[in-house]
Amino acid sequence: MKQTESLQNIKLIIFDFDGTLADTRKNIIKTYQMTMKHLGLRVASQQECAATIGLPLKEAFLVLFPDLSENQLLSCLESYRDIFGKNLKSIIPRLFPDVQQTIKYFHDRNIKMTIASSRSGRSLMELTHILGLDKYISYILGAGDVTKAKPDPEPVLKTLGDLSFRSEETLVVGDMPFDILMGSRAGAHTCGVSYGNSSKKELQESGAEFIIDNLAQLKSIIISGCKF
Repeated sequence: MKQTESLQNIKLIIFDFDGTLADTRKNIIKTYQMTMKHLGLRVASQQECAATIGLPLKEAFLVLFPDLSENQLLSCLESYRDIFGKNLKSIIPRLFPDVQQTIKYFHDRNIKMTIASSRSGRSLMELTHILGLDKYISYILGAGDVTKAKPDPEPVLKTLGDLSFRSEETLVVGDMPFDILMGSRAGAHTCGVSYGNSSKKELQESGAEFIIDNLAQLKSIIISGCKF
């Protein structure tokens, strides 16, 4: 392990949600594919769908179907959200291993934790409540709360401005290159998680300062500055 002293004064952790705190991959992919089938579109593969996780929903559909008209896009968004809500009854997202214990650990040590996600704010509020995270995370930014989504730094900069933190005392944690680029462009420290929807290589290439295989390793990074 390489030693560094740069993360000993972290006061704010900004988490991504899907693929970082919660395993929503199965629900997202199934909802994508059900939406495509419902609307008579080509049903994209699991890999194609997974590659768009972390993008705002409209952008994700445009990546998968660049020629969609504005009306077709609106139909995709409406159908997806309706189907996702119904799927929550049978495919309940779960927290990744050690997430709740780690979140509580930092909460008990007065480190502020927030979420910046391309998911809608309403969906984030519902899911954090279902998963029992709402008592630890009180500030949430969803897709509708910013004008520019990841990888633009706006979600991080808005969080810093609203909560009066500095970028150098902030760590952004996510599973996608979008998260890492968002954090670094805002001047914050960055940590990628390898258990989500991207490979270690992709996270390294995006410039992640740290890469962890389990969220509990965040304790060592922040407290002792150990680089895994």
